Formats: sequence, structure tokens, C-alpha cells
Amino acid sequence: MLTGMTSEPEQQIGVGTPDAFQRLWTPHRMAYIQGESKPSGPGAGDGCPFCEIPSKSDEDGLIIARGEKVYAVLNLYPYNGGHLMVVPYRHVADYTELDAPETAELADFTKRAMVALRAASGAHGFNIGMNQGAEAGAGIAAHLHQHVVPRWGGDTNFMPVVGHTKVLPQLLGDTRTMLAGVWPAVLPSV
Repeated sequence: MLTGMTSEPEQQIGVGTPDAFQRLWTPHRMAYIQGESKPSGPGAGDGCPFCEIPSKSDEDGLIIARGEKVYAVLNLYPYNGGHLMVVPYRHVADYTELDAPETAELADFTKRAMVALRAASGAHGFNIGMNQGAEAGAGIAAHLHQHVVPRWGGDTNFMPVVGHTKVLPQLLGDTRTMLAGVWPAVLPSV
């Protein structure tokens, strides 16, 4: 058990009927909930984090690999450990706006992400996709990004269902270092 943690429910006077639940406080999530770092508009100069990330060091930007047309970066609010995104450098919102070289490199980086995640973490499967438009669930709809989420048998437990909380066993910087170390320079032959 962590220092200062107790298995006993904390009693607070005057806040209603106490329950038997413990609380897992995640104040860092407020940045996501409040839309911190969300673009203020649709243009590349409107505070788009996907346009700003490539100007940072790989470590500071959580960039796993850089290509000519796209880059791979960890998701700041991952669904699972290793959840990354493949992002074109060019600020486009819709998949149909990618040119042929961008489309090809996005597909290639998606395959490399799968190889790296299998090598680093033994992923059993993947959820791969993109949400096109805010109405479809895109958190940053103005800049296209494809999610690659590693999955393992039994990786869903009661925490997200009951507690609306994800428990991630590794810090993002450590995950970035691990994946960057196994990112394939070339894909294995099939």
C-alpha cells in the first residue's frame, strides 16, 4: 500500500451519506476536460498542438518516430498504455485531403506502430482508426490523426466501467523511450 493511503473510507462531515468507495484523484485530467491545448480555430496557426509538437524535441513532444510526411506521437490521454497517434505534419482535417505520399506514409507508420507495440509490450490486438469531425468524437477535429491503441486479453476491468478511471502502469516518457527503441527502420518481410 502507498504511504498515506488507507483502506478505510474517508469520512467527511456534512457532505451526505458516506459510501464505501475510495477515491482515485486524477487532477491532471482537468486539462483535458477543460479543453486545455485545444485549438482556438480551424487554422494551423490557431494553437493546434499537432502543428506545434514537431517543433519540440522527441522527448518533450513524446514523439516516437518522425517520417517525411507524418510522425508518431503518444496520446496525452491514452486509452491504454502505448496508445499512440500517427499524424501528418500538414494541417488537414479530413482523410480525403491527404495526398498520395501522405496516405502511403500514414499507412506505413501505422504498420510500424503495430510492429513496435508488439515488440515492446506483446500487444495481442489493436484498435486502429480516426474520428472525422467533432460530431464523430474527434478531440482535435481540425488536424487529422489516426489512433493506434494496443489491446490485451483482459485489459478491460472494473475501473473504467465503474470508476470512469483508467489505470496506466507506465509514465508517458518511459513509454516513449521504450517504443522509440524498438521502432522498426524497415518493416519485416511478410
